[in-house]
Amino acid sequence: MDRKKDRITLLPVGNIQKWVLESLTGALERTFGCPVETDEKVKLPAEAFNQRRNQYSSSKILEEIHSFVKPESQEKVLAIADVDLYVSGLNFVFGEAELGGHLALISLCRLRQSFYGRPENKTLFMERAVKEAVHELGHVYGLAHCPDTECVMHFSNSLMDTDRKSSSFCSRCRQELQKLSSQ
Repeated sequence: MDRKKDRITLLPVGNIQKWVLESLTGALERTFGCPVETDEKVKLPAEAFNQRRNQYSSSKILEEIHSFVKPESQEKVLAIADVDLYVSGLNFVFGEAELGGHLALISLCRLRQSFYGRPENKTLFMERAVKEAVHELGHVYGLAHCPDTECVMHFSNSLMDTDRKSSSFCSRCRQELQKLSSQ
């Protein structure tokens, strides 16, 4: 994918470990073929927290950080939080994105083994984080969910779904991405 004019900016929302940002940077540069930079962290918006659910609204976080996106630019912004996220109608989400827009958000919280009471596995955690980052950025570039269970654009309804799929686009999604990027 030739994305020389594009740029992806990672936006830490709250405290995100440096090694996580560095790992995502390398993986996203390889996947999308464009520079990936990390911006200064921003505070987690307190108004996004739902006390009853003990979770943060991903939609409200996206609203709050929208000012970090320059609408006239080719820049894509991937916000990264380490809190449990939800959207109305779902128990949780791994992330949310503006389809064909500029902004996406992923959560690292449920990608960690410790969330499920298991010993940490750094390799598995990063595989999951890369898959979710590529998935949400795929939406930003205009891709919808894919029926291919191994494609990174397949909807993850559970962590098993995330573990089952690859971190790559299937041939159909890759072709669609190339078509969308040439428009």
